[in-house]
Amino acid sequence: MVSGQTRAVVIGAGVGGLASALRLRHAGLRVTLCDNHAAPGGKMGRWCAAGYCFDTGPTLLTMPHVLRRLFADLGEPMEAHLEMRRLDPHAQYVFADGTQLTVPADWEEWLQTVRRMEPHDVDGVERLREVGRKIYRLASQTFFRRHPLVPPGLPPLAALRHLPLRDAWGNYARVVQRRLRHPHLQRIYLRYPTYVGSSPYRCPATLLVIPFLEHETGVWFPRGGMYRIAQALAQLAARMGVELRPGRRVVAIDHSGGRVRTVHLHDGTTLAADVVVYTGDSAMLPALLGAPTQAPAERRSLSGVVVLLGLAEKIEGFHQHSVFFSADYREEFDDLFVRRRFPRDPTVYVHAPDDPELAPPGGQALYLMANAPGDPGLRWDDRTVEEAVGAILERLERSGLRALGQRAALTEVWHPGRMAVRFLAPGGSIYGDNSHGWRRAFLRPANRAGRPRGLYCAGGSFHPGGGVPMVLLSAEIAVRLVLEDLGR
Repeated sequence: MVSGQTRAVVIGAGVGGLASALRLRHAGLRVTLCDNHAAPGGKMGRWCAAGYCFDTGPTLLTMPHVLRRLFADLGEPMEAHLEMRRLDPHAQYVFADGTQLTVPADWEEWLQTVRRMEPHDVDGVERLREVGRKIYRLASQTFFRRHPLVPPGLPPLAALRHLPLRDAWGNYARVVQRRLRHPHLQRIYLRYPTYVGSSPYRCPATLLVIPFLEHETGVWFPRGGMYRIAQALAQLAARMGVELRPGRRVVAIDHSGGRVRTVHLHDGTTLAADVVVYTGDSAMLPALLGAPTQAPAERRSLSGVVVLLGLAEKIEGFHQHSVFFSADYREEFDDLFVRRRFPRDPTVYVHAPDDPELAPPGGQALYLMANAPGDPGLRWDDRTVEEAVGAILERLERSGLRALGQRAALTEVWHPGRMAVRFLAPGGSIYGDNSHGWRRAFLRPANRAGRPRGLYCAGGSFHPGGGVPMVLLSAEIAVRLVLEDLGR
């Protein structure tokens, strides 16, 4: 055991902060966990009103073994805290021409679906899957264990045999379009980079690991919603003796003498710290250290406009995950990353959880989301928000969901301006920097700060990236570095 007098302060009570605090406490450190919000969870949030409850962040889980490992490392069976359900099908896709396509959980069934659409593309999706498989094998032995620039950063030679040289380092969209002929199949695969807030036309094909993992590990959802994960981790942290300080915003990290000394809160409280783990947006860390915040618009990942609708009557035949595509995907991403405006014709993701805990009897809690620029320079006034919501509902109307807004007994809107304030994230960006180019995709900010000593970082803004499993891995890597530096 590390001495119980070693004091750690974790900044941010999202999934990355909760996982970091739990691992540090389990290792014997005295841990204080601070967050600017009154409830834990960070971006894995929840909003409830009039008997409806909505997840306001992630709506699905892949790689459940990473979450299971966290509980196991703490000596807890995950099943004692969460009831997980594997979803089938994964999603329904609705195209602008009226075509509907359902992606089943079973890979062989998916191949049969592809064969009916375009026989040539069976080989194409198999090749894309193999690229993703090889990248995952390599990442499992390297990238998912530590940052490439943190010694010993070089991968073991045996791992390099998994590197798919031909496809992995090309442009994501070009690789997909070279392998697949059918435009609807191309569109489905082009969507995956948005999982990490990026454009398929600007990121490397290494992100083909995302569709591979979705089919390989499944799509999962906990009973009671995704927020149950954050609740379970927060309850476990309290039980293990982590000192939780909700509603306490960190305003500065004192690092005199080249190492962290104290953490200062907005109410004037000062916390002594031997170790600090920062889990917020990477763009905000310099300000805590006394330097200017740097968040150039061209580097920021996507934000989103989220419309929460409480329906008095459930819509029958709705899949839990549905995507209603825009007519011109390339134009949509030019709006997002070139013109930096909300798309005139957005693709809309609809989450319709089949869970009686989330809506009144006979009702339904719907989550509608469209990508938006994570640009700190944009203003989200009432008119801008109203136009964005109108574009979302118009896309759904064109796709056959008529008068959805009028059917809602309850409506709540989250937009990038609101997210920027709530999550202390410039532009409301969800994942920090985007993954455009291999440097941003694979050389994200490291989990150990070079200076000051004693400062570590975890979460979706840092290595290895965004998404719930990556955030959990980030916490795992950061805490491993803490314990290594403490001589463990």
